[in-house]
Amino acid sequence: MLNGETEQRVLLTVALIAGVIVVSWLLQLLMRATLRGNEEKRVSFWGRQIVRLLSIVAVIIGIIEIWHPTGKSAGGAIGLITAGVAVALQRVITSFAAYLIILRGKIFNVGDRITIGGVRGDVIALDFMQTTVLEIGETPGEQGDSPSAWVTARQYTGRVIRVTNDKIFDSPVYNFTRIFPYLWEEMQLPISYKDNRGEAERILLEVAHKHTDDIVREAKPHVEKLVKEYRLATMPEIEPRVYMRLTDNWVNFSLRFLVRIEGARALKDRMSRDLIDGLDAAKIGIASGTYEIVGMPKLEVQVEHGA
Repeated sequence: MLNGETEQRVLLTVALIAGVIVVSWLLQLLMRATLRGNEEKRVSFWGRQIVRLLSIVAVIIGIIEIWHPTGKSAGGAIGLITAGVAVALQRVITSFAAYLIILRGKIFNVGDRITIGGVRGDVIALDFMQTTVLEIGETPGEQGDSPSAWVTARQYTGRVIRVTNDKIFDSPVYNFTRIFPYLWEEMQLPISYKDNRGEAERILLEVAHKHTDDIVREAKPHVEKLVKEYRLATMPEIEPRVYMRLTDNWVNFSLRFLVRIEGARALKDRMSRDLIDGLDAAKIGIASGTYEIVGMPKLEVQVEHGA
């Protein structure tokens, strides 16, 4: 049976936990009632994270004070608890430490598009231990990566993946949106040596400007900020550009242009349709790995008839 002092401490512990839960619930309810809109959703999310952290800290400190009220006893209890937790929950502690680093270092946020632990997608939740990612697909050049996705573009696959936060210590974290929310894309176009290469380049640039000039205009302030904050040696080129490379069979044109993080596949689809129309109108064909027989030696056949 429990003595009177132990019963009192048990009741105080239960009251402490219940009180912290009630206060935490009231604070979260207050945030939901006062915050509105998309930007406020992000503030509300981080507010909930802070409330949860403070609640855990309050419970731990309160339990130590209830069961070990003297400073000496409390110090010993903290030492024993720390040692036990460090051994039994090493991965959990590492994940929680990574969570704090993610918050403090602004590595990524809910809504960012990232790659973490080999998984690429949009962050839809961030917890003490795990990051939840809505996966996006892989372009054909990335299909060999594991695990492979069946969607051959940077669009949602429908899979929701949970990754432990400690992955930030094991592999790089790629953030596609936090600092510079744009990507450079390229389209490869092989043109025969016999066709009008100057006209082909003009068509490529015309189509690129038609579809990306508005993106370039809105990206300029971001580029200037990027150069200023990170002291880049050169200003990144954001205007469309065509690069030429000679091969044994054709001239390879590489069209480089800027796209937003979302909608790249639809943009490239529209550009491809306009490029085909423009090349057809100019009677310029797209080269392929076919072979043309340009001539054959003359054959003479002699037939001898028997007597």
